[in-house]
Amino acid sequence: MKVVIMAGGKGTRISSVASDIPKPMIKIEGISVLEREIECLKNQGFNDIIMTVSHLGNIIMDYFGDGSGNSPATGKPFGVHIEYYFEKEPLGNAGALFKIKDKLTSDFLLLNADAMFDVDFNRFVAFHQKHGGSVTLFTHPNSHPYDSGLIIADKSGAVEKWLAKEDARPQYYRNRVNAGLHVINPEVLELAGIDADSVGKIGEDGKPVKVDLDRQLLKTLAGTGKMFCYDSPEYVKDMGTPDRYYSVCKDCKEGRISAKNLKHKQKAIFLDRDGTINKYVGFLRNIDEFELIDGVAAAIRKINESGYLAVVVTNQPVIARGEVSFEELEEIHNKMETLLGKEGAYLDAIYYCPHHPHKGYEGERPELKIECDCRKPKPGMLFKAAEDFNIDLSQSWMIGDGENDVKAGSNAGCKTVLLSDNDENYGQTETVKSLEEFVSRMM
Repeated sequence: MKVVIMAGGKGTRISSVASDIPKPMIKIEGISVLEREIECLKNQGFNDIIMTVSHLGNIIMDYFGDGSGNSPATGKPFGVHIEYYFEKEPLGNAGALFKIKDKLTSDFLLLNADAMFDVDFNRFVAFHQKHGGSVTLFTHPNSHPYDSGLIIADKSGAVEKWLAKEDARPQYYRNRVNAGLHVINPEVLELAGIDADSVGKIGEDGKPVKVDLDRQLLKTLAGTGKMFCYDSPEYVKDMGTPDRYYSVCKDCKEGRISAKNLKHKQKAIFLDRDGTINKYVGFLRNIDEFELIDGVAAAIRKINESGYLAVVVTNQPVIARGEVSFEELEEIHNKMETLLGKEGAYLDAIYYCPHHPHKGYEGERPELKIECDCRKPKPGMLFKAAEDFNIDLSQSWMIGDGENDVKAGSNAGCKTVLLSDNDENYGQTETVKSLEEFVSRMM
């Protein structure tokens, strides 16, 4: 599969770090971001690369050549084949695709050159091929969803809405952000209805015609069933500002970037919802009753920074009892993600059990009144998360405020924490009063 790397940005926001080299050539621990990208791709069998360059592009071309030489930084062979397209005039962040479209005859990876990442691309591509879309977006939660573009998708992952930063957004939303990694079928260039010959030429407004990837190509596919999102907790971070650059440097030095690749076993902190994240009100049926416990957002933010995945596993029998719809539960969870996001925290995944074994409730859903494998104290939700994210359960924790939480964690092989002021003993590893206390003690 070909890989197109867009390396033409000027890097204005990070000029205080380096102004005399292209942004992708800024070094992290002695090796440039772009070289790290190429190394990640090569190690997974993606060695056919086209780079689009412009500002100071000769520096990139001189450094990498055609990919057959050795790295000046490491002395190792680059081990890839590289072609270039040089933009003499800026064409927008997707204009060059129309200039090289004859070389794009099948699905290709499209990546930004200024992002630090270490992801399992074969897993990403397999998802794309399974779903059969024209585009698959690599999506993830981040610590600032309130000022990021958001992706809204259905349960199958089909993108329903693409909300750019300037678009109005709902009051509550899932923390799902486009990370800037894509698998694209070249038919997208035809669907856009853009005349390739016009790109770069002077338009009616007297300015060169440019093409914006997000707004002109991808956003238009929302709601068509042709675009899917691939949710992953793997490390992808733009290092385009000084603060983000120094944050990436710290993560690299501490080994967090490579550790997040799903080829490697992950560690997770599984969290019960009611009484652990939000204040306990009994069966929560009304979204207005959802309120975060003081200190929870800061605690989850520390979990995010620690390298553990933050995964919610919650019994929601109100679904089977007919008291809350699936749509209402989704909105409650959107509120949880929105409130956490406003304080710089995020959840990597949310799993819930909608079942309830006891019958006889007015308005109940008979098809959900079953004995299942996912209702805690059974460990089904934890096993599903472990399968989805390659989690080592023996190195993970289950935290909750009840016996079922402790037993579910024990049944899955996790260490366990009971949140309690009392001396109940359900075999838990630790007892603390709050999630905040656990994080303060353990991280």
